Amino acid sequence: MDGTILVADDDRTIRTVLTQALTRAGCKVHATSSLTTLMRWVGEGKGDVVISDVMMPDGNGLEMLPKIAQDRPGLPVIVISAQNTIMTAIQAAEAEAYDYLPKPFDLPDLMKRTARALDARRRSASAPTSSDDTERPDELPLVGRTPSMQALYRLIARVLNTDLAVLITGESGTGKSLIGRAIHDFSDRRSLPFITASAADLQDIEGPAQILARAKGGTIIFDEITDIPLDVQARIVRMMDGPADNLPRFMATSQADLTHAMEEGELRQDLYYRLSGAAIAVPALRDRVDDIPLLVEHFFARSEREGAPLRQLTPDAMEMVRSHPWPGNVRQLENAIRRLVLTARTDEISKLDVAGVLGGQPENEPASGVEDGEKLSASIGRHLRRYFDLHGNILPPPGLYPRILKEMETPLIEIALEATGGNQAKCADLLGINRNTLRKKITDLDIRVTRRRKLM
Repeated sequence: MDGTILVADDDRTIRTVLTQALTRAGCKVHATSSLTTLMRWVGEGKGDVVISDVMMPDGNGLEMLPKIAQDRPGLPVIVISAQNTIMTAIQAAEAEAYDYLPKPFDLPDLMKRTARALDARRRSASAPTSSDDTERPDELPLVGRTPSMQALYRLIARVLNTDLAVLITGESGTGKSLIGRAIHDFSDRRSLPFITASAADLQDIEGPAQILARAKGGTIIFDEITDIPLDVQARIVRMMDGPADNLPRFMATSQADLTHAMEEGELRQDLYYRLSGAAIAVPALRDRVDDIPLLVEHFFARSEREGAPLRQLTPDAMEMVRSHPWPGNVRQLENAIRRLVLTARTDEISKLDVAGVLGGQPENEPASGVEDGEKLSASIGRHLRRYFDLHGNILPPPGLYPRILKEMETPLIEIALEATGGNQAKCADLLGINRNTLRKKITDLDIRVTRRRKLM
């Protein structure tokens, strides 16, 4: 390599390691722990590539990217950060950083990226820049530093401002809907509507046109696409094949094996190929165990911001949390942490406290709370068998599926609303559904909502 590299990081060890490695590779290196010094060097015309940390003693490295682009168009900036959230990756991409690496980074990988940046600098003297002061959420509950999550962040950043349809797959509770919302909120369509469309919304012949009118060129997401009837799927295909003018971006989520779903006739092939312009697979929590401490810290901090005391886990308690299978993924972990925050008697949560919460959580499905720890599915099964038995040799009236769902959904939503004091945002979060979906169900099921103090 041949060039001058500007390194800004408040960690002396990182500055030393990078300086030595880059010098051995043939580069001249200027290293500093100050953003002010870095910006002075950039203003003086020094450097062919910048390697900068995000959180510095005198500012935020990401916030300097538009100024660097303005002063030195085409100067590649490689962002390195221990703030390993989707927010950091997206902000780096939006500010048109040349590259982004989480800490701890692989040194040979960083060296290769630096070499490519130097080559790009030599081949191009300018590059387009963009900055946007639109307000962003402070953080998103998509946190992780494991390789699988970092790969996910980079993929999201690459598809943000494309028109490609996005298919988001993963187990329940992994954050599929959150990712869909994040892609919209950080894209060029952020000022336009974000619409969650259900089968019921599309059932009527005028449904597709009404959804398109509501979207106004924004984003439409279909939750659990394999749960949508085939005739409605055909309407989605026609929606996506409509006139290109003001056509929204389409997304869909699914926890099902889509190849199997197509083989079983549960998903139209033409719809699958239209939706899979960009395929994003969200890893299960058990596949990124090293992210659990980071997630726990995130949920504790959020609870503190909401007025709860700051908690922490003892080492053996954390180990118990790490070793739990978490079939409900991040959503289950979040709910467990919320319970621990509310029930723990001291700021330091013990292994016994964790056992008390996790011991009451099933590994695969919730318990019904009826006879001797009977599973909810078993209780429902007994109820349905009695229902069929009452009809003897005659089948029940048509429309059994929506009737049974209504019987289950109504008490579930009523109890969840009671537990959250009638706060629909918190209730939707607790249930793991979109707030608009919750509001529609409240209306359709004629559920009365009363605001009061939440149950502990």
